[in-house]
Amino acid sequence: MTDSLKGKPVVVSLKEQMKQEILGLEAEGIQPTMGILRVGNRPDDIAYENSIIKNCDSIGMRTQVFEVDKNIHMEAFKELFHKINDDKYIHGVLLFRPLPLQLDMDVIKYLIDPQKDIDCIHPMNQQKVFEGAVDGFLPCTPEAVMEMLKYYQISLQGKNIVVINRSMVLGKPLAMMLLAAQATVTICHSKTRNLPEITSKADIVITGVGRARFFKEEYFHQDAVVIDVGINDGGNDKICGDVDDDRVHDKVKAITPVPGGVGTVTTAILLRHVLEACKKQI
Repeated sequence: MTDSLKGKPVVVSLKEQMKQEILGLEAEGIQPTMGILRVGNRPDDIAYENSIIKNCDSIGMRTQVFEVDKNIHMEAFKELFHKINDDKYIHGVLLFRPLPLQLDMDVIKYLIDPQKDIDCIHPMNQQKVFEGAVDGFLPCTPEAVMEMLKYYQISLQGKNIVVINRSMVLGKPLAMMLLAAQATVTICHSKTRNLPEITSKADIVITGVGRARFFKEEYFHQDAVVIDVGINDGGNDKICGDVDDDRVHDKVKAITPVPGGVGTVTTAILLRHVLEACKKQI
């Protein structure tokens, strides 16, 4: 019988840990606070913002939203960013992306205080991932994958793991985290030849290609663990993963659902980063 690696129990466990720590900080007069910087009023940004605020409220974490017009000039944006950085009561900063074209992300990524960089935007924090340093913030989605593997006690040491994504947001940092856990890692991408031949030999396959239901049963063997990080339009106002769950679910050892898998854990990791930032800053 295939195990369904759901995100909810992982989130419940993480939140319970955070609640206890926040109660301890509140007893000292300290309330961990996330600053959310949103440019414009994109419906998906607002929905994500509401979800984050709800999650923060559920563990006693404070949020402060900074909403600016989508036509804001770069200088005004930089001035606001410096103001948020300098606010000692804001411990972590979340910047919604993508940004309008007049705002240069290549400049902005250097503006954020690395100690408040909960989404791993600053190159200093990204560099630390590849150096194996643990004092910076890791990208949330790769860390969520690692947290799920840890929660479900899936051994990584010596395992053959294929990551199908080479981005700085997922594939590259995740590969470094897996290597640090003593796994053998292969990174694949859209130009990889004979992909089913590679993935079907892997103990763990992690997909993040953004192609709805792309991976069928021939990509996996019966003892494989499948971590689906893809979020795609599945039609009929539903989302789906990169893996064709209907065809794959009963053919592998374990698989994460979409929705209800890695994505739910990612937000919890973001909150944990705020808590970690708060503790470091005090």
